[in-house]
Amino acid sequence: MDIILEGIRQAFILLFTFDREVLGVTWFSLKVSGTATLISLFLGMSVGTVVALTQFPGRRIVVSLINTGMGLPPVVVGLFVTIFLWRNGPFGFLEILYTPSAMIIAQAVIATPIVMGISLAAIQQLPRKLRLQILALGATRLQMVLVLIREAKLALLAAVMAGFGGVISEVGASIMVGGNIMGYTRVLTTATVMETSRGNFDIAIALSIILLLFAYLINLVLTYVQQRERPR
Repeated sequence: MDIILEGIRQAFILLFTFDREVLGVTWFSLKVSGTATLISLFLGMSVGTVVALTQFPGRRIVVSLINTGMGLPPVVVGLFVTIFLWRNGPFGFLEILYTPSAMIIAQAVIATPIVMGISLAAIQQLPRKLRLQILALGATRLQMVLVLIREAKLALLAAVMAGFGGVISEVGASIMVGGNIMGYTRVLTTATVMETSRGNFDIAIALSIILLLFAYLINLVLTYVQQRERPR
């Protein structure tokens, strides 16, 4: 119990004294995870919407693969991204392993199936007749898709929160492709693991509290937007 209380005290000290290293790691965490989430939104919502609105042979297999991907273990993603970016790998010529770019790629791979699966379910649950009504009013297919996305915006905002939550809290892939290099690829989760391995439980708890605090604040903003748009 004393360790937890000391960790809470350390968290407040690190926050209110504007510790440069902690602020740097926190900002870097938000930048990497935010960029990965934006990439996953573009890819996940696009593919999820197309799959939801299209009938084709093997569709159920594709949907099952998307749903399986929602539970993709980060350490597996880290392993394959490392192999692909390794100097002898297919994309080794890019020389981005152990860089922020590699971390963004790994986190985007983790978040995309999550966003894709929720987007697919959100569009699918809309009444089928709604599509026909929109087209009957003279809308193009692109306009129809935009209207459907707007109708499903509450669930799609949940996809944003789920995608961001999935990457801001992961640690396995970030360590494997980023290397946890101080001042370059260290994020809050990898810093927490490092301090725990050193036996610095108070600092580790402090970093964990800061991570939870920032994750909560970002999701609070998204939740506010989501609930404000909720039909009354």
